[in-house]
Formats: sequence, C-alpha cells, structure tokens
Amino acid sequence: MTNKKTLVIGASLKPERYSNKAIHMLTESNINVLAIGLREGKVAGISILCKDVLCKDVLSKRLYTNIHTVTLYLNAKRQENYYDYIISLKPKRVIFNPGTENENFYKLLTKHNIDFEVACTLVLLRMKAF
Repeated sequence: MTNKKTLVIGASLKPERYSNKAIHMLTESNINVLAIGLREGKVAGISILCKDVLCKDVLSKRLYTNIHTVTLYLNAKRQENYYDYIISLKPKRVIFNPGTENENFYKLLTKHNIDFEVACTLVLLRMKAF
C-alpha cells in the first residue's frame, strides 16, 4: 500500500459510475481507499460508508486520520455539506473530478492551506501521476 490514503466522496455501488471505477483503479494501484456514498455496500472489497439521513451521526463522528487525498464525485451544491468535514481531515490535497468544479470550495481550501486540483482521478492513475 502506498502512503496516499485516499477518501472517495460520492462513491457509488453502480459499476458504470466513475467513482466506482476510481475505487477499483485505486485499489489496483495499491492505494489505501476509504469511501463515503449514498448507500452502504462494497466496491472492490472497500466498504462504502452511507451518508444519508440515517448515517449522518456516523459520518459526523467518524473522523478518518492521515488522509492524503480526498477525491470528489459530488456536484458543487452537494459538496457544501462536506466542507467542514473535509477541512477537518486536513488532507494534503482535494481532487475535483470533472463536473465537481467549485470556486467557493477552492477558496476555503486555500484559506486552510489545503492543495486542490481540477483533474480526473482515473487519468491521473493511468498516467502514473496520482
């Protein structure tokens, strides 16, 4: 496992979704993966923590440690509920995948000295640039 522990937010159980493909590619690249999504389940052996109303208490109390990268698969509006949570993780970087661009969140991350990039996790992995 590499030391780039990665949290996928917006993880999906549906194989056609890019977040699902990212979880597969991350695990194939020997990257330690954690995931939060709409529904609980497993993808590539990784448990997805549910984020819906029933799981909000779990999410608010579950603070992962040593997160290197947060990769987002949520649109800008849905990201708002995660601002404080992501900042509290103090990741080295946040990746905004296509469709997740968010100027407001960029400013917040910059204010908290958290790097971000607008990129595709799948492309970064394929190019060995993750």
